[in-house]
Amino acid sequence: MKRMAEFSKVSYNQFHDDWLDTFDALKDETDNDKLEKHLRNIYNGIKLPKRATAQSAGYDFFSPMSFVLEPNDSIKIPTGIRCEMYDGWVLMGFPRSGLGFKYGLSMANTVSIIDGDYFDSDNEGNIFVKLTNNSCLAKEIRINKGDAFCQGVFLPFGITLDDNTSDVRNGGLGSTDAK
Repeated sequence: MKRMAEFSKVSYNQFHDDWLDTFDALKDETDNDKLEKHLRNIYNGIKLPKRATAQSAGYDFFSPMSFVLEPNDSIKIPTGIRCEMYDGWVLMGFPRSGLGFKYGLSMANTVSIIDGDYFDSDNEGNIFVKLTNNSCLAKEIRINKGDAFCQGVFLPFGITLDDNTSDVRNGGLGSTDAK
């Protein structure tokens, strides 16, 4: 198997800012010391993605928090993980198959695409996961901190013969809209 990427954590400061930006209610905490301790605890508990077996295609991402997702609800999670990849590779994100099959869990954007140059973006390449509880099964989904909840699969990609793109990324969602 070809080795082409490496996972690491974003800096604590980046994680802190992304977490507070995602979960606005935490900004209203009156005890800043308690909030900082809580965020440090989450950050220190982040586990890098791993494959479960030698033949697993997907790298399991582990939830940095516990949450419950009711039918028709969604949640956006800053994972605190970034991924540096060789040129010509992409990381595609999917829900864990068992969660999709048993509970109807899906990615809000169907399949997440993490481009190799996202690693160098302004947010340090912090990979966000947005999950949706597809209401067709009407089941509540419970994910505990540390549970594998989605997976990333590396795939090679090609470009057209006449491709001359030279633009550089500086951001996340929507930052590479065609002009």
